[in-house]
Amino acid sequence: MTVAVSMHQTTLMYRCHMSTRDRPAVPEFVRLAGHDLRWRLLHELAHSDRRVRELVTAIDEPQNLISYHLGKLRGAGLVTIRRSSADRRDVYYHLDLTRCARFLAGAAVALHPGLAHERIPTPRLVRPVRVLFLCTGNSARSPMAAALLRHRAGSRVEVLSAGSDPKPLHPHAIRALGGYGIDLTGHRPRHLTTYTHRRFDYVISLCDRLREVCPEFPHSPDLIHWSIANPTDADTEDAGTPAAFRRTAAELDTRIQFLIAVLNDPTQHRREPQ
Repeated sequence: MTVAVSMHQTTLMYRCHMSTRDRPAVPEFVRLAGHDLRWRLLHELAHSDRRVRELVTAIDEPQNLISYHLGKLRGAGLVTIRRSSADRRDVYYHLDLTRCARFLAGAAVALHPGLAHERIPTPRLVRPVRVLFLCTGNSARSPMAAALLRHRAGSRVEVLSAGSDPKPLHPHAIRALGGYGIDLTGHRPRHLTTYTHRRFDYVISLCDRLREVCPEFPHSPDLIHWSIANPTDADTEDAGTPAAFRRTAAELDTRIQFLIAVLNDPTQHRREPQ
């Protein structure tokens, strides 16, 4: 009996020691996203770039608490900020979905190596969707976005672009999309009033200034904002250069590949809060 009790106590001590020494670290994404308020922030930012006051309204929590948890997400590199081109005192928060995907993949492998997987290729659209991209000049960002979505999604997307102050198509935009095998030379800038009577499923603004003056569209489209710097903006070191336009094209292409998954899911359709 004494021997049995001694062996049992030794086993318990060993297990206790091992559980403390070999306790697996909680993956960073799980630790961050496991907090209810941070998960709600991630969910909001996965839909659209937001300002703090919009997040305060959507989450219904005090601004100091929202800012604190945004700081945690920024510290992990999941969320970035960009100064608003409409009001330099304001900033837009953006969720880096590519980084989220890497964090999630790492968390999966940490749980079990059998959960490792290759990135799934961007699917073609399975249902007809109408999308309108907007920026101020309709000379770079919005026509580039429309062409990239059309290129990625296939024939089941009807995608158009327009601007609040149309300007001629920038030649660097043509060159930037040439790297994706897309010919943009046929684009003709349009004023956004050309399409205000049309029905769209999604209206996506790419310019902070335009977002402030964007009119209402009929049939309650889903309103999304992507705060993307104008490649000709003087605030950037390489403004107006081919490199700036290539960088804009790359950002648009990444966002569009994630957007297609949303377009394929009818449960994702919702209006942006006012």
